[in-house]
Amino acid sequence: MSRAELEARYRELVLGELPRRARAGRWVVTTDHCFGRIVLDHAVGGRWYDHLDRRRSPAFAQLSDEQLAGAVALAERVLAERDPLLRELDAQSLTWRGKPPKPVTTQR
Repeated sequence: MSRAELEARYRELVLGELPRRARAGRWVVTTDHCFGRIVLDHAVGGRWYDHLDRRRSPAFAQLSDEQLAGAVALAERVLAERDPLLRELDAQSLTWRGKPPKPVTTQR
């Protein structure tokens, strides 16, 4: 994929497909900014704002081509593997921020 295609797919996944699927499936995370946090954190291996300039928007545009491809691949994996993978990724992202993971709840 070209850089432009990767950026377009990132936007589709993080801003549209993942939040829609998450709301329908009652996943642990449902908002686009949380998906962005999780995917960006994992793309850079820590809190994204420790690696990227939070004043320059959009943050994903600052990723290297390799990081962006990895972010898109991870978002695609979340789309395929759903809430179980998302819970793991979210827990790590929260740990990087010094916050506890969300409690596990049983879905109805």
